[in-house]
Amino acid sequence: MLVDNNVVRDSRVQKAAKSIADAGWEVHLLGCGSAKQGRSWMVGNARVRLLQVQHTLLRNRYGGLRATLRRPLAYAHPNVANYRRRLVQSRRADLAASRLTPGPAGPVRKGWLLTRRVTAKLQGRWVAVRVRQTDALTKARENPRSPLERLAVRFWLGLLGDRAWRVLDRNLWDWDSAYGKAIDKLEPDIIHANDFRMLGVGARAVQRARAKGRQTKLVWDAHEFLPGIRPWGAGPRWLPAMIAHEREYAAAADAVVTVSQALADRLVETHGLRHKPTVVLNAPVTAGESTSPGPVPDMRELCGVGPDTPIAVYSGSASVQRGLDVMIEALPRLPSLHVALVVATARSDYVKGLLARAAELDVADRVHVLPYVPFDQVVPFLAAADIGVIPIHHWPNHEIALITKFFEYSHARLPIVVSDVQAMGDMVKATGQGEVFRAEDLDGYVKAVETVLSDPRRYRAVYDDRPDLLHEWTWEAQAEILDGVYAGLLPSAGKRPTRTAPPPAESPSAASGDGHLIGAQD
Repeated sequence: MLVDNNVVRDSRVQKAAKSIADAGWEVHLLGCGSAKQGRSWMVGNARVRLLQVQHTLLRNRYGGLRATLRRPLAYAHPNVANYRRRLVQSRRADLAASRLTPGPAGPVRKGWLLTRRVTAKLQGRWVAVRVRQTDALTKARENPRSPLERLAVRFWLGLLGDRAWRVLDRNLWDWDSAYGKAIDKLEPDIIHANDFRMLGVGARAVQRARAKGRQTKLVWDAHEFLPGIRPWGAGPRWLPAMIAHEREYAAAADAVVTVSQALADRLVETHGLRHKPTVVLNAPVTAGESTSPGPVPDMRELCGVGPDTPIAVYSGSASVQRGLDVMIEALPRLPSLHVALVVATARSDYVKGLLARAAELDVADRVHVLPYVPFDQVVPFLAAADIGVIPIHHWPNHEIALITKFFEYSHARLPIVVSDVQAMGDMVKATGQGEVFRAEDLDGYVKAVETVLSDPRRYRAVYDDRPDLLHEWTWEAQAEILDGVYAGLLPSAGKRPTRTAPPPAESPSAASGDGHLIGAQD
């Protein structure tokens, strides 16, 4: 299995690796991380190994020719502009110091200082003009609606078609360089590539394997509808490059799995797939005891509140499009409510901004930022809250998925307050397990929370009345579907007995035999 993250924060890929290894497959999960992180460990019977990705080809696209054509006076690179600006400041400081230095006050000295002063002023104005041109050029290059950027993207797509990613974002080659040798050494029978970056890495590894006479199969696990995501801060060329990369390699997959029926339909339409992708919902683990060390943390203890204090929890990625600001803005109007944000890091600028806003509203004592817990402890951890909140904004990719936290909240038997994105909004209306409000509407959010808190038992009763629904929304049920996909690709592997002990602890090395699997990320 291949994934473009450090595995630790990716519950889907951890669940997939562990459950498939428990089903009898030999699983090696390859992720990426820094040298300071652990290099190898076990998730159940699956071996996890982190690789280092050297982002050699991830560099700024600046050149003197393009600067000359688009902004004739701009410097070739912002670093040059910063250097020139600092040099002017330094020379001015040196001139000021010279004027204060004691010395003969004759006409020669005065003429010398005047010449330096005039030269410094002219130089400063000239550099200021060029710095402004450089800043304008930088903004134009980072603006996806810039006519020249759009023209450049259209030119390369028109000239090279789906191969244009090789010009628009060469960083994709860095991932191939990092993973390629490790995959080849393992000689897998199946490569499970999670999402768009790993799709190309896996497809090229399959080509190399088949050239050596091995009939390696490729499973593509599509977690996102790529044309529908918002590339926050990634630059104007990133999304067209990723879309072209995905289009080039989509047809190489022997089997495609994805996270929802709506996304499966979009993938068929976008890539002309011969067969509709198999849906494997990103449902939570519910059976068996946690294998993670230590007891399940107590959310209420971490928040410092008692059993009668209502808590609205959000669990997952924290970013502007996730809409968490509405939870903070509503607190002055919901005086008894506390908010728990279970996020990857409290150090991100977005989370810091939320905490700063809470302080401005004098509600900081009711906002608690909590760390992630192991994937098999998520449901019991969340169960201590009173409401599960999903306030995401309208965006194409948000409309079509029942996301992980939706299932986690459901198994924690929490009433759900969700924005009116299509898939989740419709589901909540159909089941009655919560309330729906218009995305980014503060009044609507407050009303939804007040309605739930007025009679929470009504919403929780839905889970007792629909045990069939919760059973379908379990990873155990989804893992059987995924195992069936692998068995269909490699029927000679047969059904393997579940391992009772992990393999030796040394790093992954060359292996062979039926049912040997590698896979990727969320």
